[in-house]
Amino acid sequence: MHESGATSPLLEVAGLRAWYGASQVLQGVDLRIGAGEVVALAGRNGSGRSTFAKALMSMVAAAGVRRFAGADLAPLRTFEIARAGLGYVAEQRDIFPTLSVDDNLRLGMTKRRASFTLADAHALFPILRERRAARAGVLSGGEQQMLALARALLGAPRLLIVDEPAEGLSAPMAARVAACLRALRERGVAILLIEQRLALAPQLADRVAVMGHGRIVFDGTPAALAQREEIVRDWLGIG
Repeated sequence: MHESGATSPLLEVAGLRAWYGASQVLQGVDLRIGAGEVVALAGRNGSGRSTFAKALMSMVAAAGVRRFAGADLAPLRTFEIARAGLGYVAEQRDIFPTLSVDDNLRLGMTKRRASFTLADAHALFPILRERRAARAGVLSGGEQQMLALARALLGAPRLLIVDEPAEGLSAPMAARVAACLRALRERGVAILLIEQRLALAPQLADRVAVMGHGRIVFDGTPAALAQREEIVRDWLGIG
């Protein structure tokens, strides 16, 4: 397990609050993620998981400490945060359906550094190489998820936020997405894996943070969470 409690975590969040208009969703979230660490953020629908991701990316009104690689994210706009090395794959995937697979990938490329190239994307996701000329809108759900992941990686992130990567996928396709995430982990990319049902977290995550009512109510290893029946029952509604 990577040490997230080190003095210089890759991501440090403290007292984070966020709003949609007058409605406050995040009530003061504290979370740290170390370099190369995989953290699953779990919770029921409406707990604030996706809002947390959007707050990190300055996509909703937010206040509190948000530091990434020592830099304050608060004054930055979304594209500046992405350029700083924080990638985001939304649950909706947000691909461009009328563009080809390769054109979608090129939109994610950065001139800042070439640690992950188009050739790397084709090697890591062979189906994208096979379908490089196809319009993205004709891909299956799992293929679109791989396209969204690869496009985010072309921005050379040090931390990748992935919201519900297995949602709506068949078991075989979810397993392929999990294999892709493991490959990213082996490359040293830190991952914040947002899931409701913890479909992928047990095999991928160093830690699980459980969110309820806009706060973190548990933060520990998957094994420790399994021993906390009241957390699973009250805040996840599973098991």
